[in-house]
Amino acid sequence: MQQHWWRTAGDRLRKVADYYRKYHTIQAIPREVSGPRISARDRAQGRIPAVVFSSAAADSTKQLLTTEQKQIHSILSTVDPAFFCSTTFKLQVRAGSGSSVLLHSGNVLPVKLARDEKTGKVMNMVFVWAEEGSTLEVDVPIVFKGEDSCPGLKKGGQLNTIRKNLKYLCPTECIPQKIEVDISNLEVGDRIFMKDIQVDPSLKLLSGNDTKPICKIVASDVDSSPLET
Repeated sequence: MQQHWWRTAGDRLRKVADYYRKYHTIQAIPREVSGPRISARDRAQGRIPAVVFSSAAADSTKQLLTTEQKQIHSILSTVDPAFFCSTTFKLQVRAGSGSSVLLHSGNVLPVKLARDEKTGKVMNMVFVWAEEGSTLEVDVPIVFKGEDSCPGLKKGGQLNTIRKNLKYLCPTECIPQKIEVDISNLEVGDRIFMKDIQVDPSLKLLSGNDTKPICKIVASDVDSSPLET
């Protein structure tokens, strides 16, 4: 039964990843130089400075690129920004804007998305190549569900969120966008620990001691700040 669940979950993760790679192909063009003035010029022309690193730890090479501002904002309107850096995309690097010459194509994982604090516009992005067969360290967001039926919350308790994400070493074809944690059966005082989270067996937890809690239902008169780390 457990093996069947793992196979089903793994298949679902791959289908989600395939969906976003199929319908969201990021278009980019090379840039030879970088710097504040060059980046400002690119942004004025409707482009976002970006860099792509190799997935190999021993390989420090990087590619300087720019992407289309309109396309990135369009993608962010369909992909929850909270899950953007745990979603792989297809990236096509072309010789120039509007060019049909394809220089490089592959899958990437966003690792950083910098926005302007006032306007919310994306200022720059960092990616890593997500070649098939390789593994990447990913901070996977945690999403809690079952609040409506949680007996501890119905009795006046509060959800103390201790961890908002967990770091896993993931095969690139099996990166989860998010981890759903069901709290529908928790009473006041109950906790869920890292070790309780069921994920595809190909994922390796890197977030330290797996006996640490990620959430707890606390009494309403107790401070719900995440003190237990």
